[in-house]
Amino acid sequence: MAISEDLYMEKSYKEGYVPSSLDSPHSSLHRTATWVGMGLWLVTIFGLGIVIFGLETWMDDTQEYGFEIMIGGIIGVVVVVATAIGLIHAGRSNYRAYVKRSGRIQ
Repeated sequence: MAISEDLYMEKSYKEGYVPSSLDSPHSSLHRTATWVGMGLWLVTIFGLGIVIFGLETWMDDTQEYGFEIMIGGIIGVVVVVATAIGLIHAGRSNYRAYVKRSGRIQ
């Protein structure tokens, strides 16, 4: 969802002014997709724990389904990481549009 042109506040910024992230209309912090993506990124820690558990039980042969647990963990981590990256990228679309419009590099 793009920001309407009424909210293009950078045309009223003074030269050299760098807006703070929290109160800028183009901020990624206002987007739900950014926060959900960052939360999913943290969920990968849990998935990596499953992969390690599956690998260890498969190598020690202490669980009957250690290899399957490891493969399931790997698939889960890949899916969650891809989803998290996509959501964070989508959540930052307004910021990328702002940088393109204004030419800012910060």
